[in-house]
Amino acid sequence: MATCEVCGNDYEMTFEVRAAGGAAHTFDSFECAIHKMAPVCEHCGCRIIGHGVQTGGKFFCCAHCATSAESGAAVADNA
Repeated sequence: MATCEVCGNDYEMTFEVRAAGGAAHTFDSFECAIHKMAPVCEHCGCRIIGHGVQTGGKFFCCAHCATSAESGAAVADNA
């Protein structure tokens, strides 16, 4: 059994995720993986688990947050 690096649960069905650069992370649930690895919206602070929007080198959960943070920049959600 392996231990989840987020919650510390010792669980027989953990899984490993390899990040860019080769770092390996062990989790017991997608919830823990998202908590550790998903980017955070620079406007509202929520975890971005969908496509999100990237503009000006920043990550946002949606076009509304990107537009609000980037002073009215013309941004659209990814379809």
